[in-house]
Amino acid sequence: MFFAKDFIETAEGLIFAVVAQGLENGKVLCFLRYVHEPSGWKKVATAPANHLLQQRHPDYLYYSPVLDAHLHAVAVDRIVQHHRPQHRLQQLIQAIRHDIARDGVYAENLPGAGSAAVERDLFDLCRLFERQGLDPAQLGITGSLLVGVQNHSSDIDLVCYGRPVFHQCRAITGKLIESGQLQTLNEQDWQLSYERRSCALSFDDYVWHERRKCNKAMINGRKFDLNFIDHKAGAEAVNYRKNGTITLQCRVSDDTFAFDYPAEFKIDHERIGSIVSFTATYTGQAVRGETVEVSGVLEQSEQGLQRIVVGSSREAHGEYIKVIQCLS
Repeated sequence: MFFAKDFIETAEGLIFAVVAQGLENGKVLCFLRYVHEPSGWKKVATAPANHLLQQRHPDYLYYSPVLDAHLHAVAVDRIVQHHRPQHRLQQLIQAIRHDIARDGVYAENLPGAGSAAVERDLFDLCRLFERQGLDPAQLGITGSLLVGVQNHSSDIDLVCYGRPVFHQCRAITGKLIESGQLQTLNEQDWQLSYERRSCALSFDDYVWHERRKCNKAMINGRKFDLNFIDHKAGAEAVNYRKNGTITLQCRVSDDTFAFDYPAEFKIDHERIGSIVSFTATYTGQAVRGETVEVSGVLEQSEQGLQRIVVGSSREAHGEYIKVIQCLS
């Protein structure tokens, strides 16, 4: 089974990030993230990735009739390695524990360079969670650490499998920040995060929304993020067709799936049933009872169901969800 946040590798030296659970027409839906060059693995942004595939591997370009979107896709028989976040995290934890058993000591916050420093910070974070009653076996690691291309400045992208585990991680993160064992992002950290997102919100609005989610913090001066994956069988796919852009204000009636991929917010509206976000920026953006302003693409299913999609493109330029009336 393939899940979002997994990575898949092909014989041509391409690593793709999986973006959806399961298969569509026998293919894994994904985006190209790393290309192997003589100097090693190189991370690629969306535009260069699309250009490279157009020039060299057009068979990996794909139109999804289910998502009504252009992205990348790889047939299962073209995959030479499936990088699984849970398996990789256990490998890293066991390797460090082996080092501790061999040396008889583990130095907290030991300075280091390159990937070793990132791995130590990851181990420290998992130990903190474990001491709060969380089983690290329910977690995984994605991003650069998943495929072993991390460097001294890499972030830590944890994956939480199961809704209870994810919300437990969020609660523990808030508790550890209060106790001083973890730190909140400083102004520079937030600025870097904001610039990477390239979102349609102002900097102040972005930070206000992000602070209350408790899904990112700092460990030993390194940023980490919590990502939720529902590892249960997915619902039957429903085909949607785009029907123009829309901006409206509405009340969120159900936030149960606010941190899913895609994130979903049920809304009180006479025609439109929900807001769906395919971009991580707006995951967990609002809670039940709050009023939001949303700008995105109106979509309609064959059965007449309507929804607003934020993240109709990877960067989601001009698309957003913003709380305009909060509960507190």
